[in-house]
Parts: sequence; C-alpha cells; structure tokens
Amino acid sequence: MVAEHEAKALLREAGVPVPRGVVVRGMDFGPVMDLREPLVLKAYGPGIVHKSEAGAVVLGLRRADVPAEAARMLAEVVGTEGFLIEEQASAGVELIVGLVHDPGFGPVLLAGLGGVWAETLRDTALGLCPISEGDARRMLGSLRGSPVLYGLRGRPGVDVDAVVKLLMTVGGAGGLWERLELGEFEINPVIATESGIVAVDARYLPAADAAPEAADSGEPADFGPLFEPRAVAVVGASTSRPNFGNMFLEFYKAAGVPLVAVHPEAREVGGVPAVPSLATADVDYALVAVPAERCAEVVRQAIGVPYVQVMSGGFGEAGRPELEQELVAAARAAGTRLLGPNCMGVYCPRGRQTFVGGGLGPAGTVALISQSGGLAGEVIKVGERRGLAFSRVVTVGNAADVTPAELLRWLSTDPETRAVGLYLEDPRDGRALYEALAAAPMPVVLLVGGRSAQGQRAAASHTGGLVSDGRIWQALADQTGATLVTSQDDLIGVLAFFQAHGTRTTGPYDGTAVPGDQVGAPGAASGDEPGSLRAASHGGALVIGPSGGASVLAADVFDRAGVPLGPLPDSVLGELRRLGLGAGSSLANPLEVPVGPRSGPDLVRRAVEVIVRHLPYPDVVAHVNVQSFFTYGTRAEPLFEYARALAATQDALPGIRVTLVTRNGECAPPGVEDEVRAIVAAAGIPVYRSMEAASVAVAAGGRNGTA
Repeated sequence: MVAEHEAKALLREAGVPVPRGVVVRGMDFGPVMDLREPLVLKAYGPGIVHKSEAGAVVLGLRRADVPAEAARMLAEVVGTEGFLIEEQASAGVELIVGLVHDPGFGPVLLAGLGGVWAETLRDTALGLCPISEGDARRMLGSLRGSPVLYGLRGRPGVDVDAVVKLLMTVGGAGGLWERLELGEFEINPVIATESGIVAVDARYLPAADAAPEAADSGEPADFGPLFEPRAVAVVGASTSRPNFGNMFLEFYKAAGVPLVAVHPEAREVGGVPAVPSLATADVDYALVAVPAERCAEVVRQAIGVPYVQVMSGGFGEAGRPELEQELVAAARAAGTRLLGPNCMGVYCPRGRQTFVGGGLGPAGTVALISQSGGLAGEVIKVGERRGLAFSRVVTVGNAADVTPAELLRWLSTDPETRAVGLYLEDPRDGRALYEALAAAPMPVVLLVGGRSAQGQRAAASHTGGLVSDGRIWQALADQTGATLVTSQDDLIGVLAFFQAHGTRTTGPYDGTAVPGDQVGAPGAASGDEPGSLRAASHGGALVIGPSGGASVLAADVFDRAGVPLGPLPDSVLGELRRLGLGAGSSLANPLEVPVGPRSGPDLVRRAVEVIVRHLPYPDVVAHVNVQSFFTYGTRAEPLFEYARALAATQDALPGIRVTLVTRNGECAPPGVEDEVRAIVAAAGIPVYRSMEAASVAVAAGGRNGTA
C-alpha cells in the first residue's frame, strides 16, 4: 500500500485539489503551526489500510492536541511509521472516485456517493477507461442520489463541472489510469461543494505484477474462408458407429458444400470421399470431432488449412487448461486459426456452412457471434421462424484463439452484415471487445450469460469463463451504444427490429416532445416529407390500437423500457375527432383506436398519417387484439386487411419505423399469424406477440439512433 501522502502527491501533480498538510516522521510537530485549524491527524504505515477501523484518524483537532493524539496512535495502532496532519476540509457532499483493473476489461472507473455511504448505499456507476466527458456526466446522472449534486430542497448543488473534471483527470484520455501500475486507486471521500472539490483521502495499491501487454494479432484475419469455404473436411466420422462427425457429414451433404472426410483407413465415410490425414485435404475449413486428448495431434496436421474448428469439449471449461494450451500451440505450429474448442461451428447460408439440421435458411444481413453453440442454434431456428435472415453466425466456445472481438472487427467491414448480435459468457480480452464495439458502424445487441452469482458458476462450467461485475457490461453498452438485453427472446426481437428497419435512420431519443412542430415549421429542413425522421427526439413513440386497458399497460411498459410517449399536439386533435376518434375515450398517446372485424381496416392508417403530419414520431407501435377477430367465428380476412393497411402505412411513410404487436395471437387458427407476419414483413414491419417484447426492441432502435 502506497502511503496516503504519496498517493495525494500524484493527485496534486495531476491538478486535483488536496488539503494542505505536513508529513511527520517522529514526534516533532513544529510544522503543524503553519496549518489552519481544525486539523486532521492520520497515521500511516504498511499495515494500515482502513484508518477509521484501525483508530488511525482523528478529526477536529487543535494544534495543541496533535502531539498527545499522535502518541496514543503510536502506542495503539500497529505498524505506524509516521503521521499526516492536514487542514480539515469544509463539509459538503461526499463522493467516491476509484480505479480498479478488471481482469477482463482492464482499467475501470467508479464514481458515486462516498464516505460512509459508499458501502451502505452502494450508489455508484462504472465506466471503462478512457471515459469521455459525456460518459462522466452520464455516470453522475445515473446515481440514485444525483439530486444532491444538482440542488435539493433549497440546498445548493455542487460544482458538477469540477466533479466531471476530476473524473476525466482520473479516468479520461491521458488520465491517471494510464500512468499508474494499477491494482486499485481510490479517493474516498472527495468533498464537493458549490466552489469546487477536494480529495480528502486517497488510497493506492499498485498491482502485484504488471499486467501483460495484449498480444498484437498483426494483420487482421480474413474470415471469408471461415464463412464461405471452398471445401470442408470432417475429422472423426465413423464407418461403424454414427457420432457427431457423421451428423455433420449429413448436414454438409445436404448443404451442398464440397466435402471430404478424414479417416485413417476408409476410402469413404457415409458416401463422402475420405483421405487419411488433414495434411492431404485441400480445404479451407476442417471440423474436428474426436476426443479432447487427440485434438492437438489432429490440428498439427492442418498445415495449409486456414481454419480448424474443434467441436470437442473437455478443455479449459472442464478444468483441463493444459489441454487447451497444447491445442493452441498445435494450431500455431500448423499455421492455422483455431475456432473453439467446445463449439458447434459456423452457419452461413451464402457459403453453405452449417451446424444445424433442417437445411439452410435464406441469406440475410444479420450476424451472430455466440459462445454457446446450443443457444446459437436456437436463435437461428427460432429467428428464421420469425423472419430473421442471417449473413454469418459463428460459435466460439472457449475462444482459445479466434475471439469475439476479432470477429466483430471483421463483421464491421463485411458488406453482407448490417446488424450483429452477441451472446457471451466471458469477454475473452474485454478491452479489445470494448474497442471493437465502439468502432462498429452497425447496431449491436449483446446478451451476457453469467451476470448473477449462480450464472457465473454455470458459465465457469460451460466455457471456463468468469464474468466480471455485471455492471461493467452495462457500462460497456452505455459507452459503445450497444444494446444490452436479458433474454434470448429479446436478443431475437431486437435483431428483428434492426433487420426490418435497417435503412431507416434517426437520432437517439432524448425524451423531449415538441407539440405543434410541423414539417415546414421554422427550423425544418426544406423538402422534408411527412414522416421524415429529421426530428428524431420529437415524441419518441406513438402507440395506437384498441382497448383502454391495453393502452394504459402499454404506457407503463414503454416507460420502463425508457421509450418516451410524447403527447399528441393540440393541433391534431380536431382532425382525429373528424375521423370519429375520441367519442368514448380521450385523445392521448397511447391512442385508443377500434380495430376488429366490425371496424374498417384503414382507420389506424388514416390516424397515423394525420398525426405524423403534425408531429413526426420516429416510431409507431400498432397493436391489435387477435382474439377479437375470432370470437364469433369471423374469417381471418379482416385481420389480413388490417395487416395490409398497416403495410401501406409503412410504405407511405418510409421515414417512420412501424412495429406491430399481435396480442393474444395464440387465439388465431394455425397459419394466421404466419400470414400476418408475411404481409407486414414485405413492408419492413417487425411483429411481436407482447408489448414487453416490442418495447425492448423499440428502445434499442431509439437508443442506437439507427436500426
């Protein structure tokens, strides 16, 4: 532990205000006479970490009291080497600012309420270094106790700009985090007042060992052959006992990719030509499905094969890291890149790559990087069922060589990919992942497994991963613009939103609404059409559909998701009444509009077109009670007509993002929901079965600024 006065010297050199004070080694307290009372006396020494608990700090002293208190400390506090005597700072709001080196993400900044509140309230926010000024202000604004910073109940606020400057000095570009051999660095408390800040206490624990520099990966890898190989080899298929290798042979045969089996004796396996070794296989991609103990031997033969996937488990995730290290060494010796181990492989309809049965789906623009092969398979099958079309899907398992960050960097330059989903249990070089996310030009949605204690135990046994503090993932999302979701269903739902609205661009929501703001009003861009998204922050989302109760619940759901439902402008109310709306309900957002077999299919379309002429909501969420169409045996055609009218709305307003919620869709006869989905999908409208699912997706679009 570095002595407090030495830690404060680092702060003083960086321009951070600290109290005036003197250091005394021994019992000569003459220099204290130059300090202003009241004084603070602190003992320091290598074993003194928490001074209050050790009795190594006393406040409110007069100069004459210092020698006696110092003598007491010297006798009672074990390890005392000297004393720091300082002028006591004036009262104010106590904050904590700290740095820690996270094993996954590197230097992380913490800020929050400090002093005794640091441990009792745990009201803190995190940011990955380097933070920006915007990050600093967001961190402060996210604190539950943030009102005390800006003024509360007649009490003045603090100098927030000075607090922001402190955060930037510690965690911003060129900050202390870059100059320290970082284990932990903590300023607690920082006292903030109207006139500035002062760092009252500081603690610095250097790293026991300097963190190793991340290996330079050299030239970026070309993952084209991974996703679109000229030919594929499968190692491990049997001529007598069908196994995973045989299953993959069948998958690849159905996909139609040029294929060879690797078998030491057979000339063919399952009707596929066989060669005795990978060394004689002219392929771009090899799948290895043999016991873990044999994998390194096989990989050493892969000279000239750009990519080798090891499907087998039993490596680091099973407590055998030495086998994983041997595998990586074998790949490097052969000059090949290793995917896995403990992974299912790659899915790319365009390249006839697959690890799922049932044939290939349509080629699309959505990519997925997953540490779990099983979850990736589910996302593919369920996603395609809901209309997703994938460009590239890759599972990385233990990610011993090829990492999610490396793949994301490549996908960021891939012309076939417009949105990316990630499922991770371990960042596997979180710093590189942070940088790749920050640089990604397309929207990214992130699902993280193992953010709870129980989840961490499961992740450790699944991929050998240890997930960092769950809040770091939220900070990662906040700083990079990625969307963090909590379920597989939301991962699919957000990707569907991004796919449907990929060409419709808007700025992020700021929660404001401007009633009466019209196209052609002062400040409007000339030539803007109704529905233009030039005013992205105006209104957030418009929710429109039947049932007052559903509307009230929708308002709650979208509020929880952070999607503003801006009020309808007064100028539109008369036009809505002329459409027959508002007779038995209020005209508000959410807007109650009858939708069913007895109402015309065009009412929602006409209402939306009227509203967006006055206020260009970026998002329109139309909801329908599917059950109401079939209560009395009504045919499905009225529901289909409604879907066609909604599709026409989207076509007429290309700048607005329309979303459909089919509430109670399970009440429809088989095939009806599929037909509704197909009708609106042609216009680029995503479909959800609940307001909750839709709110998460719409929030992702509004947060990202582009779908």
